[in-house]
Amino acid sequence: MSRLAALLLLLGLAATSLPGCASVRPWEREILSRRDMAWEPDALEAQRRNHIYFSKEAALAGGGGGGGGCGCN
Repeated sequence: MSRLAALLLLLGLAATSLPGCASVRPWEREILSRRDMAWEPDALEAQRRNHIYFSKEAALAGGGGGGGGCGCN
């Protein structure tokens, strides 16, 4: 590997390993804490979707459990 390729590889690794964080000012937190900015804006709908997914796939995202496709858990 040439020195240029090694340097480019090192620079690429450094660039991808840098964090993509940004500081949030206090007056900007209000915008980020709005309900429509949440991953799941409707908690009841998220629970319903999780239950349907669990019942059909016999899997629970982020956890384990028994059960089958019948929904009887």
